[in-house]
Amino acid sequence: MKLSKFALRGATALAMLAMAVPALAANNSVTLGMVLEPTHLDPTAGAAAAIDEVVYANLYEGLTRIDSKGAVQPALAKSWTVSDDGLTYTFMLEEGVKFHDGTDFNADDVVFSLDRARGEDSVNAQKALFSAIDKVEAVDASTVKITLSQANGSMLFNLGWGDAVMVAPESADGNKANPVGTGPFKFVKWVKGDRIELAKSDTYWGDADVLEKATFKIISDPAAAFAAMMAGDVDGFPNFPAPENLDQFRADPRFSVVVGSTEGETVLAINNAKAPFDNLKVRQAVSYAINRQSIIDGAMFGNGTPIGSHFAPHHPAYVDLTGAYAYDPEKAKALLAEAGFPDGFDAEIKLPPPSYARRGGEIIAADLKKVGINLKIIPVEWGPWVKDVFTETNFDLTIVSHTEPQDISIYAREKYYFNYKSDAFKGVMDELNKTTDTDGRYKLLGEAQQILSDDAVNGFLFQLAKTGVWNAKLNGLWENSPVQANDLTGVSWSE
Repeated sequence: MKLSKFALRGATALAMLAMAVPALAANNSVTLGMVLEPTHLDPTAGAAAAIDEVVYANLYEGLTRIDSKGAVQPALAKSWTVSDDGLTYTFMLEEGVKFHDGTDFNADDVVFSLDRARGEDSVNAQKALFSAIDKVEAVDASTVKITLSQANGSMLFNLGWGDAVMVAPESADGNKANPVGTGPFKFVKWVKGDRIELAKSDTYWGDADVLEKATFKIISDPAAAFAAMMAGDVDGFPNFPAPENLDQFRADPRFSVVVGSTEGETVLAINNAKAPFDNLKVRQAVSYAINRQSIIDGAMFGNGTPIGSHFAPHHPAYVDLTGAYAYDPEKAKALLAEAGFPDGFDAEIKLPPPSYARRGGEIIAADLKKVGINLKIIPVEWGPWVKDVFTETNFDLTIVSHTEPQDISIYAREKYYFNYKSDAFKGVMDELNKTTDTDGRYKLLGEAQQILSDDAVNGFLFQLAKTGVWNAKLNGLWENSPVQANDLTGVSWSE
């Protein structure tokens, strides 16, 4: 019933607007829709993808950056060298760079940023990215040396994450509400619950050929997102929340519909430390009880690729484990009985705002009810989800897309929200960090995927598709999402 209402509302909005929509005009600004509002605007102090979707490459920059194809590119570091043993990285910095408040960027800011990110009191959500760093030194104002305690083949990629951007000691403490970076756009205004405004920085050190203004409009309701696109209130949604409307946009020449891939492993996350989910057979039962394809079809209107572990199907090291827990309700019931729950049990599922979570949660609840697991559905907003579920691990089940790039290593962390502990998995990750040759890394990544599947850590659902809809005259938005970003540096309008 709920899905039918979404489709009906979208169709109704189309009928009302189709005859009265003004032509969308090209200009030197852009307004993009977003489903989730960031919890704050400091990517070095929060896990929410929505933070990076506003600020990555726009407001903040790192030593390196990840481009639209997932490749590492120079950023504030114009070049670098790596020692033969892989333990010393020397970065040559761009000169004449200033932060938006007018302070200079130099090697001391790199030392500050990385020491802050990896320090004992760090609140960086991806602190583990920096665990191999032993020392960061300013050789001179434009040269930085990073010494590792052990080789890490992913170091240059890790330094391109949003969590590794450069900040200044003069402004870092205020970046959550008043972000100050070195990027081509500067922060103007944040109207909570409505929009975030950026403007072109007139002191930018690099290519200044960017839009004069950019606005991120917060629109969480799928029907409202559809109406906003049709009315021209927004120029595009890099991640459109109503896949049921995509064919309607495809039929309208004013719009481009671009479906790409993301790094978003969408999972039914399970609290492995909370009974009865601390029982392997119970977790396996959950995996057998969920019909991945029905979730993709029902919640995402066919947009998504089934996964059997926490790894992207487009990566060459991917192992197809979707057959390990093929949909089998009878097998699920048998496993529950073996675990001591022949009559099932009650549990809660906390669902954040994205449509894949809210809609997918309804379908999963129906699947689990068939095997005796009765879920109480609790919708939560993004801020409370981060606090209650991600930070305090106060949950049974939840649904979320992990959109960080190549992030299988999160399962080796001591304290991560699904509370998984495996010495075997940690051993594989330790070996991966020491391995630099491609074949060796791919083999280890395959072993890691298999362990997660065997342990049924989470219900691995699907790889999130990137369903973009925007004005056909708007150019330069990313087709895929190798990192969490709405990089505006290449965006422009055609006549």
